[in-house]
Parts: sequence; structure tokens; C-alpha cells
Amino acid sequence: MSGTFHKQVGEYEPWLLLAVAIGSEVVATSALKASDGFTRFWPALIVVAGYAVSFFCLSLALRSIPIGIVYAVWAGVGIVLIASLGWLLFGQRLDIPALAGMFLIVSGVVVIRVFSKAASL
Repeated sequence: MSGTFHKQVGEYEPWLLLAVAIGSEVVATSALKASDGFTRFWPALIVVAGYAVSFFCLSLALRSIPIGIVYAVWAGVGIVLIASLGWLLFGQRLDIPALAGMFLIVSGVVVIRVFSKAASL
């Protein structure tokens, strides 16, 4: 049974690595705003560590997922998450065109992941 579980998890491992890459990039980018131009030590340290983790996990995901797919998902989801955090944490406004654009980005990521044969492992 554990062999079957490991095989099932293994099939999704590149996508989990991509999710970690996206999450750490979002944390790093949020800390970049908080670092105030790298004048605040702890936020600046989070930036460096977050981007290091992000690019490391991104490089591992690229072993199995084509680069165009990885970059489209990483950038698209990252844009939506950063814009959402900007709204929640920093009071940045999102108007109707921005929300529509983010909806289209998420839709594109879903289409790639669900329907594209290029995204197949």
C-alpha cells in the first residue's frame, strides 16, 4: 500500500515543488515591499531566502514539467497572489479590469493544467 501511495505522490511531486516555488516567491516579493529598499534586515533576509527556495524548487520542477508550462503557471499564479496580498496587506486597490485580468490569468492556468498535453508528466 505504501508503494502505491508513494507512486501517487511521486506523480504530483513536480507540481508540489512548483507550488512551493510559487509560495516562497510570493513570500519573498511581499517581504521585498516590507524591506523598504533593503534597509530593513529581517525582511531583506526573507527576500533572499524566499527567492533562493523559490528558484531551487523551480529548478527541480523543471526536471519533469516543460519550461513554458512551469513559467506560465509560476508567473500567473504569482501575479494573482501578489496582487491579492497587495490588496489585503498594503491597501492597494484592485479595480474591475484588474480583477478581470486576474480571472483570465487563473483561467489560463486551469486550462493549461487540465487540458494541455504539454503539461502532462
